[in-house]
Amino acid sequence: MSTRQIFSRCIVALALVAVAAWLSMASALGSPASATGSSSLAPMLKEVTPAVVSIRVTEAVGQNLRAPLPGQFPESMRRYFDFGDREPDGRLLIPEQESRPRRQGAGSGVIVDAGQGFIITNQHVVADADSISVTLADGRNFEAVLVGHDQKTDIALLQIQASNLKALQFADSDKAEVGDFVVAIGNPFGLGQTVTSGIISALGRAGLDNGNYEDFIQTDAAINRGNSGGALVDMEGRLLGINTAIISANGGGSDGIGFAVPANMVAAVVHLLEQDGEVRRGMLGVQISDVSPEIVAALKLGTQRGALVAGVLADSAAEAAGIEVYDVIVRVNGKEVENGRDVRNRIGLIRRGEAVQLGIVRGGEALNLTATIAGDEGVVAAASREPGIDRFAGATLRDAMGTASQPQMDGVAVVGVDPDSRSWQAGLREGDIIIELNREAIADLQQFRQELAAAGRLVALTVWREHRRLLVLVS
Repeated sequence: MSTRQIFSRCIVALALVAVAAWLSMASALGSPASATGSSSLAPMLKEVTPAVVSIRVTEAVGQNLRAPLPGQFPESMRRYFDFGDREPDGRLLIPEQESRPRRQGAGSGVIVDAGQGFIITNQHVVADADSISVTLADGRNFEAVLVGHDQKTDIALLQIQASNLKALQFADSDKAEVGDFVVAIGNPFGLGQTVTSGIISALGRAGLDNGNYEDFIQTDAAINRGNSGGALVDMEGRLLGINTAIISANGGGSDGIGFAVPANMVAAVVHLLEQDGEVRRGMLGVQISDVSPEIVAALKLGTQRGALVAGVLADSAAEAAGIEVYDVIVRVNGKEVENGRDVRNRIGLIRRGEAVQLGIVRGGEALNLTATIAGDEGVVAAASREPGIDRFAGATLRDAMGTASQPQMDGVAVVGVDPDSRSWQAGLREGDIIIELNREAIADLQQFRQELAAAGRLVALTVWREHRRLLVLVS
């Protein structure tokens, strides 16, 4: 055999090896099953699906089966209840043999404690139900008791008396990443247990339901009506989230945009529901704003992430703990937080009366403070104030010295604010005294104008109001 023939055969052999390697890699990347080391999801699903149940609820007409959550989803947001004849408001109407018609709805649930018979589902699935029926994957049917529910996270805890149950273990949802393969399991349209697969499309989604605690996992796994309360699992068969909502442009069908409450939030809520039957939230008592590159540049905070404290409520847990305006909260109970939403979500899952460890950055120095969550309102923090308004539009300013309210205080007095102006939206109020601009003391209006001319687009004002310091961000 000639040298040329040997060379040609080597080239062909190398090409075949390369093609085989490419096909193997493409197969691995293109199939969720590759994450399990199997050509099929069936082995994992055989272990998981017995823990996912179907839920059917009934309620006498005249009540509202689906209690409205605070705020309203956009029209495109569809909570997915079962199919059937519907009233004009969208609720199911199923006449029965008795004198009163009854509405009937369906959803899904996940067994998380086989010994206790605990099942997680969505609050909106079981709200105001007269009866709750649970059907296991093996066909057994049980009446369930509502242990407790939390409207703010849309999580409910049920209990059944049954033996030989299979429960799912919680995954650490903080370790989830965009692109991870996931599987959704539930009871869409009342058809019975159904499995769909996809990936994590996004993390930390919020804004679906104003006023609630939101940190949704977004997935493109097909989710439809009846999947509410069902499981979103990882490739190891662990519970990564509880399927809760979808965005749909086709009457509630799947458009590949579904949302699940992350497992870590679910586990914290379930723990509180087991104890009290409700989540007894307290108040930390801070007004917060996200840390942005503009804020970092303007205030030289010493950290690139966290929640900037813009105000501390009087007689609050935050005040007692020593939290101050301009502090940046970067950890809650040892876990890092990226923004104000993280702080709100984490503190909102701490039981009233319990202590919370807060890691803060103050003037570039790291500090650890302890606060005891207190108060009898379901509020964790005042509404955040975000920058993005025209500078001082609608506000009338003058030298503070000589004003009736603060005759001895240097600074700039706000003597009027148009309620329809952007200055009002930023948080300025009549009677405020501006005492600092980007943490530099302001003596009078002339200095204020000089400092303002030299400042960047974002301006941080320290305001004196009702004997307290308050941070107002203006841009």
